[in-house]
Amino acid sequence: MIALGSDHGGLDLKKVVIAYLEEKGIEYKDFGTYTSDSCDYPIFGKQAAEAVASGECEKGIVICTTGIGISIVANKVKGIRCALCSEPHSARLTREHNDANVLAMGGALIGPDMAIDIVETFLNTPFSGLEKHSRRIGEIADMEG
Repeated sequence: MIALGSDHGGLDLKKVVIAYLEEKGIEYKDFGTYTSDSCDYPIFGKQAAEAVASGECEKGIVICTTGIGISIVANKVKGIRCALCSEPHSARLTREHNDANVLAMGGALIGPDMAIDIVETFLNTPFSGLEKHSRRIGEIADMEG
């Protein structure tokens, strides 16, 4: 299951992602927001990230206007490795090298077709499992305390 979270600035792009997930038969849980009323991205980014960290959801996708703020929020949750991606190459490498478990995107910066390419790449790229990458992920986890 994929955890979703967005603020008003990411709502339209989140709807595009939801349509893609539904088309592919991929289960998701949408933590909001559900309207275009101005709201605070930390609420929704935290809820989606916590669902991933707890194991309720396998991966997460969070979206705000730029993707920056909501990625910072997601990375505050212990066990989350959130990567802000604006093209598929970064999405592939963050899965292969960082075993990223949350994807962040900018709703005002990425068009629907690019977003789908990024999401598809993120969801379908496995972690490489190479020792050097596993070691580095362990070093990151050690920083969390």
